Amino acid sequence: MSTDTTASSSDADSMNEAELVARIEELEDTVATLESESDDDTKKMTIIATKGTFDMAYPPLILASTAAAFGWDVVVFHTFWGLDILHEEKSKDLKLSAVGNPSMPMPNALAALPGMDRMATRMMKKKIEENGTATVEELIEVSLEQGVELQACQMTIDLMDYEEDDFYDDVTVGVGAATALQHMAESDVQLLV
Repeated sequence: MSTDTTASSSDADSMNEAELVARIEELEDTVATLESESDDDTKKMTIIATKGTFDMAYPPLILASTAAAFGWDVVVFHTFWGLDILHEEKSKDLKLSAVGNPSMPMPNALAALPGMDRMATRMMKKKIEENGTATVEELIEVSLEQGVELQACQMTIDLMDYEEDDFYDDVTVGVGAATALQHMAESDVQLLV
């Protein structure tokens, strides 16, 4: 009789041991899942770039490249005139708008004269060069290297009669507003520039 009791006790211990092993494996899986979720605490930023003047090309690119340097997941959605920032030819000829800019060191009446935007742009480019500040092209390159997703709005591409080949390499083309909105909804920071 003691043999039966020992066998029953041994079966119960084996079953408990098997259950224990299964429970440990389940807990290890849960811990691994929680650790991977906590590793996914990456901050997200979405910037909508709508302006294509020389001075307005800098804010989204500076903010995007800086956030990416901190390890953030960054998307810059370029639409309407902001699309010119990503256009290889047009980005090299962006103008600084002198009219209506209260920080310009000239009155609006003077700023409205023909050629003043061109002159203001030349002055700013000279100051950027003298200061060693990055150019728009350099900021685009740095942003892309750091993993910033520079998106070109498909509707605007069609509207402006641009071709997908007109944009810098590695720019994400053909992006719709719904995709931009989805990233915005998931982002910690959303900016409209």
